[in-house]
Amino acid sequence: MQTLDPLDAMLLTAELISSPMHVAVALIMTPPEGTTGAAFMAEMYEQAMTSRDPVDPRLRRRPHRGVDTGGLWMWRDVTDLDLSHHVHRLTLPSGSSIEDLWALVSELHAEPLDRSVPMWMAYLIDGLDGDRCALYIKIHHIVVDGVAGLTMIGHSLTDDPNRRGMPPFYATTAPDEPSKPRSLNPLSMVRDVAGVATSGLSLARHAASAELANIVGGLMTSTVATPFGAPQTRFNTKLGPRRVFAATSLDRKRIRAIQDAADVTGNDVVTALVTGVLRDWLTKQGELPDESLVALCPVTVRGHESAGDDGHGNQFGLGLCPLPTVVEDPAERLSLVHFAMSNVKHQVAANGPGAMLLVLMPAVLPTVVSPMLPFGSRVKPSYNLPISNVPGPPKPSYFNGASIDEIYPVSVVYDGMALNVTLCSYADQIGVGYVADRDVMADVNDLVPLTETALAELEAAVL
Repeated sequence: MQTLDPLDAMLLTAELISSPMHVAVALIMTPPEGTTGAAFMAEMYEQAMTSRDPVDPRLRRRPHRGVDTGGLWMWRDVTDLDLSHHVHRLTLPSGSSIEDLWALVSELHAEPLDRSVPMWMAYLIDGLDGDRCALYIKIHHIVVDGVAGLTMIGHSLTDDPNRRGMPPFYATTAPDEPSKPRSLNPLSMVRDVAGVATSGLSLARHAASAELANIVGGLMTSTVATPFGAPQTRFNTKLGPRRVFAATSLDRKRIRAIQDAADVTGNDVVTALVTGVLRDWLTKQGELPDESLVALCPVTVRGHESAGDDGHGNQFGLGLCPLPTVVEDPAERLSLVHFAMSNVKHQVAANGPGAMLLVLMPAVLPTVVSPMLPFGSRVKPSYNLPISNVPGPPKPSYFNGASIDEIYPVSVVYDGMALNVTLCSYADQIGVGYVADRDVMADVNDLVPLTETALAELEAAVL
């Protein structure tokens, strides 16, 4: 048996007293011409049950802890995998709207995964209006991260609309799996960087030369949020058991036009867009803080020329990015986000992700732990929500002849972080997934029209 990574073991333990720690994705599709959505989903279910393709090794193991492991969490391989436990067929009432689908996804996403079996579930859903259907897959974060999960699903997709007989989404691609892709997700970043920190390599070098003091000093700028510098909001609280999800899609051409006109990155544009959404929603609630919100943002310093390497080299890190929610002008908000993200990226590149983690983790952990305490805490949070990006297929794709119309990430929320915003690029669009705790933000659907409003405001201010 293989020992779980220390962070993965910690996530399993924390999950017992906090929130389910799985990530998910929803694919909306149109069945092949001449086939109904119900018939296509039935065919895909039959294929999933009878396929001879080997199941990905990551989906054939479960976590185990007992006397035989000395109390440590270990991976135990499952030889008699029951696919009928993991793959399910669901049918919505005929003509159901996308909101009806999101209501179903919200219920499914709130259910914890069973630890006695491999920790993943998939649902083949039909009944959407226009005879569309959906594939919703959730996998525990200790099994795969968002990028690895999308890569796994991508092996079942093709850019050829006439191709059939693609392997099931759970199948392995080869006897030896390639290195796991690097995820732009806060939990994954902590896992990656923690490995460097415990190894004592670059981190020890920084500490020994007292460079950590310089790093902290470098954080004390107007464009990088400092630890414990976020305002208290409704998002920074203990969560209940229920979830709500909503999503919308953005035209990448509109994002790119703003990006080029303002000479910023696409990530800057969507981060500024989310800033505008949060500002509008909090204003409507009468809860806009006098201080700007802060986002926990994974950043990459990897250049385009190295995008195809094996991912080693610690080129990813975490940063606290101020979201200028107190600023009224959308163009000024975009400019401030650009400088903040540039500064965070510079800090990661100059000091290394391990050193940044050493500075940030003592501040990030209380943000999660404080709401779990039986008594109140006066410690300010270090961030209010995470904003992440996950790359999806770059071209229009098909699932055994069905066109993939939209892809939406459904990420994780946990105590101290009741709202998560994750974006997923796919072909010429960007899917925006909002997941929240129902007791904290039952009206998460209101963020969808505010997203279009915020994008239009950016266009009017910049173009």
